[in-house]
Amino acid sequence: MKDGINRRSFLKSGAGAVAGFTIVNSGVLAAGNSPNGKLNVAVIGVAGRGGANLGGVKGENIVALCDVNGKNLAGAAAQFPQAKTYTDWRKCLEQKDIDAVVCSTTDHTHAFINVWALNRGMHVYCEKPLANSVHEARMVREAYLKHNGKVATQMGTQIHASDNFRRMVELIRRGAIGTVKKAHVWCSRTPEGGSYLPDAGPAPEHLDWDLWIGPSPMHPYNPGYFGSGCLSWNRFWDFSSGQIGDMGSHMMDMAYWALDLRFPTSCEAKGSDQHSDTCPTWLTATWQHPANDWRPAVEVNWYDGGKKPGVPSEVFNRDAMFKGVIFQGEKGWLVADYDYRIVMLRGDMTHYTSPKPEELIPPSPGHHQEWIIGCKTGKPTLCNFDYSGALIEHNLLALVAYRAGTKLAWDAANIKATNCPEADQYLKKTYRPGWVLNG
Repeated sequence: MKDGINRRSFLKSGAGAVAGFTIVNSGVLAAGNSPNGKLNVAVIGVAGRGGANLGGVKGENIVALCDVNGKNLAGAAAQFPQAKTYTDWRKCLEQKDIDAVVCSTTDHTHAFINVWALNRGMHVYCEKPLANSVHEARMVREAYLKHNGKVATQMGTQIHASDNFRRMVELIRRGAIGTVKKAHVWCSRTPEGGSYLPDAGPAPEHLDWDLWIGPSPMHPYNPGYFGSGCLSWNRFWDFSSGQIGDMGSHMMDMAYWALDLRFPTSCEAKGSDQHSDTCPTWLTATWQHPANDWRPAVEVNWYDGGKKPGVPSEVFNRDAMFKGVIFQGEKGWLVADYDYRIVMLRGDMTHYTSPKPEELIPPSPGHHQEWIIGCKTGKPTLCNFDYSGALIEHNLLALVAYRAGTKLAWDAANIKATNCPEADQYLKKTYRPGWVLNG
């Protein structure tokens, strides 16, 4: 492999794929049902991240609002009095004039809303993670691919739209640190362990607890499940997928895009003692990825719960970095986080050629705006459900390996660990009666 990727290969696998964002689609996608060309948008989950996402699309026609919390719903309805209101997202999706859906609910209902909306031909923006199991991630991705070219999708990994993210990708793909054979990604957030919370009495009148539980097994009401937002529920198996599902969606995205990853050939993971109720309080994982048309095979590693990569100490001060990614190349290292990137070389940079202006990955108009433009024109979105569905499936496979307790030989085409039949039970969730994923 050459030190730098040739221009044609880079344009094909990196900047060019994004540069396609400037090309107008032939008009497969509708500009919206409203007479002024704006999208008719339903927002499901309207507080917390939902409130931020509502703000990101408020320039369109907000025609439906849905939340299981009546107080949250009333607050949003006061801002958009013309919108119809719902507590059950299934009834919301029956509204005939909806063009697009923004999903910002708790993690365990993401896949359901995504698949149902796609099955109805609606564009979808969904907060990370797209799904809560390997099977769900595959279902969301396949539902999108059935409608590819007809709907626009975007996962809410907002940092993907940052300029720093793009420049990091260019450095890796143009060979600034030579051939990359390993990447290390970490987030030091340490969740609590413990058990499902005790019965705290009846839910308040403004909260539909049955709908909050949704497809998950029933648990008695306890405000501790959501008092601190996602940090409250994302430690429980029935409601989320731990830090690899939460922050892994952001942090692993940095390595996933830069190295043009798809499905791994193997995955192994270690973590804290297994608990039937809660995700591990720390997790380390390793995936092996096959070579593609511009790089050799590569190893990707994840660390959370205070664990950090054991790379040479001169590379960076790990104690001072709460989260980040480090690429190990034959000619040096690249360390990055959301706001910075640092290249440290063994020698000079004479092997590296800066991209020409036309080869640069263009700036994003904004993560929400990119999706809105995609809905109206067919221009590609960078975090569509093909890309992000594969990313989430990849991440959640680590939890399967952790629970199975062995290195998995992964057959992505058949969604199967060929060496470990017992892993099947961790790939797919069982839902409460009456809840259908592919509805």
